[in-house]
Amino acid sequence: MKHLFCLLLSSLISLSSSAQKEQEKLTHYILPEFTLGTILMNDESSYEAMVNYNALTEELIFENNGEKLAIDRSEIHRIDTVFINTRRFIPLKGRFLELVSWSSFEIFVEYTCALKEVGKSIGYGQRSKTTSVKNVTSYNADGRLYNLKLPDTFEIDPSVCYWLKRNNEYIQFCNLRDLRKFYKKKIDLFKDYKKSQNVEYENQESMIKLITYLEKG
Repeated sequence: MKHLFCLLLSSLISLSSSAQKEQEKLTHYILPEFTLGTILMNDESSYEAMVNYNALTEELIFENNGEKLAIDRSEIHRIDTVFINTRRFIPLKGRFLELVSWSSFEIFVEYTCALKEVGKSIGYGQRSKTTSVKNVTSYNADGRLYNLKLPDTFEIDPSVCYWLKRNNEYIQFCNLRDLRKFYKKKIDLFKDYKKSQNVEYENQESMIKLITYLEKG
């Protein structure tokens, strides 16, 4: 089984990697640490590995002998589901979405983040002023986007989009405006729910309840 998993890794991973080993806070990963996960393939075979999801590069990352290796996007179609504890991640259009609710329809969360340059520390808790957004492609040249911790001159700006799957069609919502537009035929239900409930886009449970209410209304 170990030999088979090594073969799987060699066929799936991209060339980008990092040998970073220090255990720092994972600012651009969605889990606080690399966690044992199960990768279920489309042929129903399965493998275990220490995995996490890099929201900055939108890649599933394996930890293998101190290296962090990304599954090549062209190979993601071979994977059915990645199970991490009680969470499920499903491949879609070259990245992974977390399945957070399912019945006659399914709700997914897409995790992304931007890399913002905040300036160098100049002492006394202050930084040199800058608000530029670093170009991810150029910054990835040395593989540091796979490291556990980014340099302190940058900070992460996380964001999520919600996806609704029904009748084999995927609909994406990246803000409440998108949701309101999609459910324009149920605008009264949308307004009434928002008035009676504390709807927060950043609150996953809140959004799941709102989408479920509109789907069943």
